[in-house]
Amino acid sequence: MTEAAAGARVVLTATFRERLTAIGDFLAEVEAGDAYDDLLAALAGTVIPNLERFPKLGRRYADRLPQSLEALDLVRSMRPGAFDALREYLHGDYLILYAEAPAEHTVYLLTIRHHRQLSFDFPRIWPAG
Repeated sequence: MTEAAAGARVVLTATFRERLTAIGDFLAEVEAGDAYDDLLAALAGTVIPNLERFPKLGRRYADRLPQSLEALDLVRSMRPGAFDALREYLHGDYLILYAEAPAEHTVYLLTIRHHRQLSFDFPRIWPAG
């Protein structure tokens, strides 16, 4: 386990909040609304306190380099050091992408995804008929 930090601040970005709303909509659609309440409780009671104490808890995202040319171009376009600051935190059915900013004693929650959510909006990008 990593050494405990002196209380890092955890910030939910606008994109993270949007993804939370999308997860809530998705879970309501599949009639699993209680799972959304469980997620919010887990974020407040487990995930955020863990990241406050151990900002390096998640796996380094850079340990698995992107495979597509588009993703590699995005990585190259990031400011120096930004890609190395990205980390993944797995909690139950959810993958959370966050960035640690040690100089600021801050962890930025960037996005979250339920494992059953599609990455692409297939009906929009490939309409039937």
